[in-house]
Amino acid sequence: MKRYAWLWAVVLLITQTALAQSGVVAPGDNLVVEGVKPIPASLPEDVRRYTEFRAASLASWHPVRREMLIGTRFGDTNQVHLVKSPGGARTQLTFFPDRAGGAIFRPKTGDYFVFNKDTGGSEFFQLYRYDLADGKVTLLTDGKSRNTGSLFSNAGDRMVYSSTRRNGKDTDIYVVNPGEPQGNRMLMQVEGGGWGAGDWSPDDRKLLVGEYVSANESYIWIADAATGEKMLLTPRGGAEKVAYGGAQFSRDGKGVYVTTDKDSEFQRLAYVDLATKQHTYLTDHIKWDVDEFRLSPDGKTIAFVTNEDGISRLHLLDTKTRREKTAPNLPVGIIGGIEWHENGRDLGFNLNSARSTTDVYSLDTKTGVVERWTRSETGGLNTETFSEPELVRWQTFDGKTISGFLYMPPAGKFTGPRPVIINIHGGPEGQSRPNFLGRNNYFLNEMGAAIISPNVRGSTGYGKTFLKLDNGFLREDTYKDIGSLLDWIKTQPRLDASRVLVTGGSYGGHMSFAVATRYSDRIRASLPVVGISNIVSLLERTESYRRDLRRAEYGDERDPKMREFMLRIAPLNNAANITKPIFIVAGGNDPRVPVNEAEQMVKAVRKNGTPVWYLMAKDEGHGFAKKKNQDFQFYATIMFVREYLLK
Repeated sequence: MKRYAWLWAVVLLITQTALAQSGVVAPGDNLVVEGVKPIPASLPEDVRRYTEFRAASLASWHPVRREMLIGTRFGDTNQVHLVKSPGGARTQLTFFPDRAGGAIFRPKTGDYFVFNKDTGGSEFFQLYRYDLADGKVTLLTDGKSRNTGSLFSNAGDRMVYSSTRRNGKDTDIYVVNPGEPQGNRMLMQVEGGGWGAGDWSPDDRKLLVGEYVSANESYIWIADAATGEKMLLTPRGGAEKVAYGGAQFSRDGKGVYVTTDKDSEFQRLAYVDLATKQHTYLTDHIKWDVDEFRLSPDGKTIAFVTNEDGISRLHLLDTKTRREKTAPNLPVGIIGGIEWHENGRDLGFNLNSARSTTDVYSLDTKTGVVERWTRSETGGLNTETFSEPELVRWQTFDGKTISGFLYMPPAGKFTGPRPVIINIHGGPEGQSRPNFLGRNNYFLNEMGAAIISPNVRGSTGYGKTFLKLDNGFLREDTYKDIGSLLDWIKTQPRLDASRVLVTGGSYGGHMSFAVATRYSDRIRASLPVVGISNIVSLLERTESYRRDLRRAEYGDERDPKMREFMLRIAPLNNAANITKPIFIVAGGNDPRVPVNEAEQMVKAVRKNGTPVWYLMAKDEGHGFAKKKNQDFQFYATIMFVREYLLK
């Protein structure tokens, strides 16, 4: 076949030229496009402003100067940039066809930073050193395995990270001096794919290492940073599983700060005394999850973020008095990525809201002054006019209350009951929150569709009991929550229950498949993106480092009773019930939900004579990361919505 490669290239060029001359958008040769209605050449210009949203996120503060590394996109993919002052220019440092991220400055000197990059969305990340002096990039890992969670020692002379290098399955802990990568060595051999280092002790002699089993079960270990010998810090066994996260040593090294749902529905901030292992809870007064926290360099202040019915709140806690300080007055939105500068007063963070794409800010914790470091482009659109969400609730089949966010199109522009797009989050342990909708604003502002983002059982943010309600044999109950949402839509005069499309990515894609098989008579169409069509085949084909982690949520397909249940409810095995048009999107290199999940569903639904649109990018993984691919997906989605929802 190689000898004819030039011929195929010529044929492709002729085909693309012919398509362009015929007035339609030609897909790139990296895309597999089947059943998709031709896209008019005029559409990209019509929707162009909605394809030009950018976002920025904080990666790392410089240890000496008041500068930071951020991640943002100017070309086709996200790359690492340097910003030297609030509102300053974003200077691009990395230039790769694939996304680069996870950048972290070397402590003390900041003469280089370490970042990660995969190829084609495979998520087999490699770590690289970037030297600021000359821009030289040096590979630090083996070029083949998956490497994650890079964490520098306080002195900056070593870095630990997790790697599947040994067998492709277990995430062992490795240590390396990035300045001398030839000394790379395994520090700790483990079993399982959920291990990662969390913090170095103040003297760099110990490590906190997390062992993640599931959203409901995780543990913290203390390890010797020289030998890798480890000791369990948090309790194992007992009547109920406990989840821990975000472990950090206190500055005197005598205790550890963590988040945990031990003896609680929600993740509380706690202090664990290393001598007694006694837990002292610091946020009992807040009946919501603590999403993340960071201890200041001097150890005197903890900055932490709570998730209160989907809205983020930033708090500052005095570690001596264990009382909260005056909280900053920030815009309502989603806060994440909090990071202290070494000066001990500047706290960097990302902020996102329904009317503002993600950007980077800092808070001077001494004066209360908030500064904006980036102002990402929004395609020239005035985002202050964008729809803000309403928190809505409905009763589901078993009497429980389910909530979600409803976005309505501009009232003055559209009249009458509006068609509905139900957009289900992934995870499953995710949560729909009132964040920036990006390109989805086009469906609101220009097409007049309402969008509902539900938080069905199994979503985070509502307590650990709610989180476990979809595990194993309870899987079907979460499908029924969407059935109850369809009932609720019928009661809403602003919404048109006869025109509903269901969509979602990853597990949300699985939910879209499931809803299409169970409620085909109540929807117009479905649009699953990188979705699971059969949990059994997923667990047999997903990357080995993920397999046991997913079994903790879905159940073990090797158990005969569980396997029978999974096969019975699998959308693939109920595909004959899909009678409404479906648009299936997949990534050819997806390590989480292999492309087979989409291919087998396309084949099965076509047997029904049902319209099937299929889009697969050969150079993408779990969702499209390259702008050119995102654009084509967006154009095709608009065509699908026009054809099957709006008519």
